Amino acid sequence: MAQSYFITGTDTGIGKTIVSCALLSAFSGRGKSAIGMKPVVTGSVCGEWADVQAIIAASSVDAPKEWVNPYSFVPPIAPHLAAKKAGIEIDISFIRQAYCNLQRIADVVIVEGVGGIMVPLNGHNNVADMACSLNLPLILVVGMRLGCLNHALMTAKIAQAAGLKLVGWVANKIDPKMDSFDENFHALKSRLNFPLLGVLPFDKNIDTNNFSTLLDISQLE
Repeated sequence: MAQSYFITGTDTGIGKTIVSCALLSAFSGRGKSAIGMKPVVTGSVCGEWADVQAIIAASSVDAPKEWVNPYSFVPPIAPHLAAKKAGIEIDISFIRQAYCNLQRIADVVIVEGVGGIMVPLNGHNNVADMACSLNLPLILVVGMRLGCLNHALMTAKIAQAAGLKLVGWVANKIDPKMDSFDENFHALKSRLNFPLLGVLPFDKNIDTNNFSTLLDISQLE
């Protein structure tokens, strides 16, 4: 059975894809076949979804695109709204089947969520429900900026209340001018009761292969 993780974050645009790709590179560097999955994505540019392309590029195993990305929508809006505009409903059981297909062809599957953990997927399910359905441990990406303490601690509390196991977190420096970074970082480190996997620097020229060396995946194995 594949070693799998679900990547969630404190918000949208805080580096879930960067961390997902860095994890894929890190596991591949250890000789494991690794594939990424982005079950739901919104917001395309000229008919392409950058997050999906990045995950496919970082994977060491090829798979049909419909397994890697079962649901993709053009408008850059919440997934349940985008699905409604498209006249469909996001089905978690369909996502689970695609995930099971990937699980059979790789040693490691990295599943990236959409937005934050409470983002609705349809009229009755959210991202936490998807993670529960897949029965995957969570890795939390914290976008280090003003407000991150509240967002990170709330996300962790909601995930644990849903019965999800948090196995690691990553501090991602998305705001190079963040005041009191060290103090905020240590506040999180003392309050999040699961391992810190690494701190990613702010970098306009992101290289996920380099970032992979900053993640301590030995804590996941």
